[in-house]
Amino acid sequence: MTKKSTIGEIINPIRVDFNFRDTIQIIVGAFVLAVPVGFTQEVWDLGETLPFNNILILIGMTLFFIGIFTYYHYHREHMRSNLKYHIIEFTKRVAFTYIISFVIVAGLMAAINVTPWQTNPSVAFNIVVLVTFPAAIGAVISDRIR
Repeated sequence: MTKKSTIGEIINPIRVDFNFRDTIQIIVGAFVLAVPVGFTQEVWDLGETLPFNNILILIGMTLFFIGIFTYYHYHREHMRSNLKYHIIEFTKRVAFTYIISFVIVAGLMAAINVTPWQTNPSVAFNIVVLVTFPAAIGAVISDRIR
């Protein structure tokens, strides 16, 4: 028995799986916005003064915006068809987008010697989280480009 497909699915099939191409797009997108934001003295200073609760709020906001964008562009119309599959794929895409963006930013900030990981890891973490917000947004948008 063959599965019947709509014309829309044939012409523009939904791609919700996470693959190598998506990873490359996320890396490029993260760099695109991490560079201009990460090279500013304001972010470095803010990383030293921002309370940890605010950092947690910023992480939550970043994950929320990645989630909203991912949901509306990949899963909204198909969530009812296979809920478990789409929740797993949605969670993977959101988590990997944030993690990859965080690692890219951490590497970039370490490369320009801004993050004092050995002497003050909390400040280094704060700086990376601050720059990861725009980097992750750039990453998720870049991931959407086909």
